[in-house]
Amino acid sequence: MLSNKSNLHNISMYDSEIYKTARGSAISLTYYGLCLMDGNYTVKLHFAEIILTQDNSSNILGKRVFDVYVQGELVLKDFDIAKEAGGVGRAVIKRHTATVKKNTLKIQLYWAGKGTTSIPYAGCYGPIISAISVDPEFDPPGSGKKPNVGLIVGVVGGALFFVGLIIGILYKKGYFKGDLLAGRAEHPGMRPDTRVFELAEIKAATGNFNPSNKLGQGGFGSVYQGKLIDGTMVAIKQLSSRSKQGIEEFLAEIAMISMLNHDNLVKLIGFCAHEPLCLVYEYMTNNSLSHALSGAKGRLIWPVRAQIINGLARGLAYLHEESNVQIIHRDIKPSNVLLDENFNAKISDFGLAKRNYNRKSHHTTTIKGT
Repeated sequence: MLSNKSNLHNISMYDSEIYKTARGSAISLTYYGLCLMDGNYTVKLHFAEIILTQDNSSNILGKRVFDVYVQGELVLKDFDIAKEAGGVGRAVIKRHTATVKKNTLKIQLYWAGKGTTSIPYAGCYGPIISAISVDPEFDPPGSGKKPNVGLIVGVVGGALFFVGLIIGILYKKGYFKGDLLAGRAEHPGMRPDTRVFELAEIKAATGNFNPSNKLGQGGFGSVYQGKLIDGTMVAIKQLSSRSKQGIEEFLAEIAMISMLNHDNLVKLIGFCAHEPLCLVYEYMTNNSLSHALSGAKGRLIWPVRAQIINGLARGLAYLHEESNVQIIHRDIKPSNVLLDENFNAKISDFGLAKRNYNRKSHHTTTIKGT
């Protein structure tokens, strides 16, 4: 929770309490409205830039840019609170009509790799929001009747007691212990179209990680060939439980790769957040450049080699200069250059990377990867 009780402008005394605090995250914020009646609702998103203010010179240089999705639909792209509100410390309300189906409303604020990353301090650049209000665009059944307050209090109190009792029993039995990713499935801030797989799906696709489906071994996990239930061939990277850096590498890889989209980069299809943690990629028919170079002679004739080099160069140019999240790979080698059925080069494994989120700031990650 972020707070700033000063530097609020154009806000009435009544509304000021709303905008003195905000919920923030470095990558992603997700809110769910549950048990709603199906129908159309007016969603009001309340914002005020209370962190990147003019308190000091370093704050002035900060810039916050993020996207907002409602029910999976992009409703605000490259949203800059201060720009939309006409300055810092000013309130702005964004309205959107959302259709609720299956009684659930989902609102996601997602940092898309833009803006500053370490000004005034690391982690303050992600999305923030002060409040959310949701109003139905229809008359709820029985809206003209006076509610039975006693009945409501009794039902809610009983439900809370029951839920608390169940949680206590589960906690005592150890269900909430040792889960390395508990409550963090959306921490990486993956795109809404990134698929989330159950472990049963991963096991079914790989034949329960059958050694005959193993494609290779990386620095922090094995890679298996898999076939999804719809017939799609995929490559599944199983994160090694022995790697001390595995969890953070897993989270970072989801965040980075889901932001990147280029013909010469391997595409992330989804992930599994259950042990063993897995990443699911598009399948490359011709494996890697390393495999092709050591295979049968005559496969890599000179025109094909030139095509691979050109594709590799285009992919690197995108990573270094053209993408929102600029990355210097620093681990380019034949095993990290994958080849599709037409021998088009696809760069993989961004675990060993120098991440440059904007042209004025450089940040080096810990040495990781294969």
